[in-house]
Amino acid sequence: MPKKKINKVEEEIKQIVKKKKRKVYFGQEVQNAIIDYNSTENKSVKNKIYGTRIHAAFDKLAENIINTFKFTYFDMPFVDVKHEVVAFMVMNMHKYDHTKGSKAFSYFSVVAKNYLILHNNNNYKKLKSHDGMDVLDKYKKTNNFKESDYVTLTDEIVTYFDSNLNTIFKKNRDLKIGYAIIDLIKQRDGIENFNKKAIYILIREMTDVETAHITSVVNVLKKHYKKLINKYHKDGTIIVDSSGSFF
Repeated sequence: MPKKKINKVEEEIKQIVKKKKRKVYFGQEVQNAIIDYNSTENKSVKNKIYGTRIHAAFDKLAENIINTFKFTYFDMPFVDVKHEVVAFMVMNMHKYDHTKGSKAFSYFSVVAKNYLILHNNNNYKKLKSHDGMDVLDKYKKTNNFKESDYVTLTDEIVTYFDSNLNTIFKKNRDLKIGYAIIDLIKQRDGIENFNKKAIYILIREMTDVETAHITSVVNVLKKHYKKLINKYHKDGTIIVDSSGSFF
């Protein structure tokens, strides 16, 4: 056999070996796990399947799509955006139908990308209409947080809500939900599963209230959270006075 052909064959063999060695983070095993997840009504089984067989793939997929397409107009830290994307994929998991021929990887890539495009475009419109073009440049540079910044910010946010929940919410039911959420944030290092569905289940177990009430409280806290983020970006800290409030 001519030397050129031998070299070509050897190169092809090397490429095949490389492909076999490459670990696929979202392959047939994950697709099978999603099918198993959708085929059971048992919540504890669903949670186990998601935590052990699906979450890592969803987390990596969200991270890759955010990094690949460079969605810049978000007023939340990268980690929070990623968690929102993962939560959205989990909420839409029941819609995936493998019998239609689409691969789970392709299906959820589109789900994640559509979520990011929609919210990125909406945020861009808000910034453009309310803050002017100079603010848009600032938002392109807001993902420069170090890990220590996230820790400090989170601790200050917890302090703020601890001091303000009685002012923010008047109903005992809403206060109970609010304190449950803050308690979970305090215990974040001990929580393994951060997907939205699992967190809602934890809050329901702690408060014995309906999901709609939890969502209502979360939406109020989000408004405060966005103001806290903006203040932290501006001043480098969240200064709480004697009343606990700066709004």
